[in-house]
Amino acid sequence: MEDPCRYMNKPVVPRENQNWNCLVLILLLTFLVSRGEQVPAPSSPRDGDDVSITLGRPKPADLKFGTLMGVFVPCLQNILGIIYYIRFSWIVGMAGIGESLLLVSFCGLCTFLTGISLSAIATNGAMKGGGPYYLIGRALGPEVGVSIGLCFFLGNAIAGALYVLGAVETFLKAVPAAGIFRETVTNVNVTTFERVESPSPHDLQVYGIVVTIVLCFIVFGGVKMINRVAPAFLIPVLFSLFCIFIGVFLTRKDNPAVGITGLSLDTFKDNWGPGYQNTNEAGVPDPEGSVYWNFNALVGLFFPAVTGIMAGSNRSASLKDTQRSIPIGTLSATLTTTVMYLVSVFLFGALATRKKLLADRLLTATIAWPFPVIVYVGIILSTLGAALQSLTGAPRLLAAIANDDILPILNYFKVADGNEPYIATLFTAFICIGCVVIGNLDLITPTITMFFLLCYCGVNLSCFLLDLLDAPSWRPRWKFHHWSLSLLGASLCIVIMFLISWAFTIVSLALASLIYYYVSLKGKAGDWGDGFKSAYFQLALRSLRSLGANQVHPKNWYPIPLVFCRPWGKLPENVPCHPKLADFANCMKKKGRGMSIFFSILDGDYHECAEDAKTACRQLATYLDYKRCEGVAEIVVAPSMSEGFRGIVQTMGLGNLKPNIVVMRYPEIWRRENLTEIPATFVGIINDCIVANKAVVIVKGLDEWPNEYQRQYGSIDLYWIVRDGGLMLLLSQLLLTKESFESCKIQVFCIAEEDTDAEALKADVKKFLYDLRMQAEVIVVTMKSWDSQAEGGSQPDDSMEAFTGAQQRVATYLAEMKAAAEKNGTPLMADGKPVVVNEQQVEKFLYTTLKLNSTILRYSRMAAVVLVSLPPPPVNHPAYFYMEYMDLLVENVQRLLMVRGYRRDVVTLFT
Repeated sequence: MEDPCRYMNKPVVPRENQNWNCLVLILLLTFLVSRGEQVPAPSSPRDGDDVSITLGRPKPADLKFGTLMGVFVPCLQNILGIIYYIRFSWIVGMAGIGESLLLVSFCGLCTFLTGISLSAIATNGAMKGGGPYYLIGRALGPEVGVSIGLCFFLGNAIAGALYVLGAVETFLKAVPAAGIFRETVTNVNVTTFERVESPSPHDLQVYGIVVTIVLCFIVFGGVKMINRVAPAFLIPVLFSLFCIFIGVFLTRKDNPAVGITGLSLDTFKDNWGPGYQNTNEAGVPDPEGSVYWNFNALVGLFFPAVTGIMAGSNRSASLKDTQRSIPIGTLSATLTTTVMYLVSVFLFGALATRKKLLADRLLTATIAWPFPVIVYVGIILSTLGAALQSLTGAPRLLAAIANDDILPILNYFKVADGNEPYIATLFTAFICIGCVVIGNLDLITPTITMFFLLCYCGVNLSCFLLDLLDAPSWRPRWKFHHWSLSLLGASLCIVIMFLISWAFTIVSLALASLIYYYVSLKGKAGDWGDGFKSAYFQLALRSLRSLGANQVHPKNWYPIPLVFCRPWGKLPENVPCHPKLADFANCMKKKGRGMSIFFSILDGDYHECAEDAKTACRQLATYLDYKRCEGVAEIVVAPSMSEGFRGIVQTMGLGNLKPNIVVMRYPEIWRRENLTEIPATFVGIINDCIVANKAVVIVKGLDEWPNEYQRQYGSIDLYWIVRDGGLMLLLSQLLLTKESFESCKIQVFCIAEEDTDAEALKADVKKFLYDLRMQAEVIVVTMKSWDSQAEGGSQPDDSMEAFTGAQQRVATYLAEMKAAAEKNGTPLMADGKPVVVNEQQVEKFLYTTLKLNSTILRYSRMAAVVLVSLPPPPVNHPAYFYMEYMDLLVENVQRLLMVRGYRRDVVTLFT
């Protein structure tokens, strides 16, 4: 809001004593008859029975307010401001009657649609303090709510200073003798060549500070005190408006040269069209003026006259029934003022000539009946009333933001329920006083208007989102709403912002964005059940349905790892997941795209361990957030690990969003810790994955897996033995996208039989990799090369020692099985199942595994990571034997991934 009285080129300053006696009489009578409406708080089983015995008397209930004094009066007081008194007739003269009607309807429609959206959201459940911030935050999330809420608070605080300056300047113009400093600022009206004297800036500062302090003392008295005083400001305003309308019909017509013709059809016709022209900075018509007015500029000038519709909702914590008072009070105030503006357009347009409308800043005072001084009283008290409402609503808004505990920096402004926000009021007063001391706030005034429009847009978008989603919890008592109306209201807000000033629109949006970023960066996480969560839910459901149940095309395949956090139970109880498992899961996602599911299994009865499972799930989720790993935490209670995993692998996920890769660490400790139950569990998990058609990635050397800051050099070596749908190739490419492995190169080792054409195989594999757009060096290893290496005596001693040890342990285990079978008279049994052991085949498995391990040690001892095909457990072999094969395969390899794909391609040659 710009400085109001600087546009008055010919102030009407009555000097007669009887006029000021009339002014004093009006104020005295107003204070004597004004009474605030006080309504006891609603009784409920929760608060009505809470009676504290103090001196034998029940504690009185807090006083709350109804629709009239709680919403309608504050809104009316905030909307009716100085613009109507000193600018409205000028706007009619500049835009003409036709475009003035369009202007009022355009701005009024914006606030009316916002009022409808506000009514719908406010009646969708109990509403705490904070007004529009509370509504926007619960609909669009805490980040959006806090960013718009802080901008709205700042706008209200600075607007309070503007209202105070407007009231003080009007008073000093009306009563020049009240000035403390005798210096004045003199301007000359270019049209009438009359001198226009403005009050001293020092007088504005001194009186402005005093008035602000007085208003703050009233605010410190609480809502009850404010509502007692509010009629003292509102009644004279309404009386002055009544006198203006009476004066329209009683205006004398005996001096047409003055420019006031009375209500005349000819004047109405002359003023119907627009009369846009140049003016000086004071708004006085001047052909050489620097300001050219058009419809867009008038939107920015007039729109502050319709703001203030949030004054009632700002005091939501002090209302008896928010779901009834806010809709009725807000919309009634909006419609009342809009109708008054529309009627005034017709009356002013038919009352005076265009020249008079543009030249007389205070036409309302000129025509007021019986004395012009009544309009001065109306201007002063309307601006003071608006300032009082701003200083009342702004601290409560700031306290509501602080109470939500989103930004720790605002903790100083917290207040308990039912208490007055004294610290927030002091902070608001300091802002207001600081702006009063600055004096000229014309440069930031458009930004304040933008903050109001930003808040209105947020309310409309909130209702639009909630209406469109139509969640089961969306059941507002206010039925007269529709998502199209809210969308139209939000669009009007944005259009008006750009009509006023695209530069200030960008500034306000940038400031709100900076606050949003700060809140998202520094704020505490909170789940308010906002509309975005519902939107995400519906979007997820729609996306899930669109994926269908058919097989995913290789081009659309994403790894969804199912990460087994504590498979072998050797982590401390306070560590929910191996730290490097989270790092490895991140390596399986390209640029963070994809989903991981982290799960653990608690052994026991579900009814006994349910609470422990919930606690463990929360701990795991917190740990994943700490590791910055995007994943879902799940804890399952089962009688055993095998049964728990079998249930998870069958049921986890929905549709095509089921996990497709099982990730777990290799049980390197099983022999060292003599954990004889691990082999059967390990083999059972792999077999369950094969049956469930899940890929498997087993990590050996997990403790040495690098984190995101440990850069690796060397190579990523792939030992491609069996066709796995390209999973191993894809994993190697995903590893290259991570910062820790981006300096590595890929080497693909092809294991071939002795009689295979190595060059032809190498060419085929290189062509295949080229078609897959994968850069890798291809190396073919044949059996002959291995035999030559063995005959040359360069076979690693550690490999042969491991091979001999495995042979001995297998023979011992087999002998124990046979002895037990002979003793019990049963077939060979292992892990409670009958087995068939072919000793020659066991020897072959051990020897083949030894050859592969020796090849890895020969070519890839210094590799950053080795990937090798995971052989499936042989049918009817004891699980103990399979663990011996695996131990021999991973022997002395520092970092190894054993990969088994599934019956689906995950890479494709085609575009």
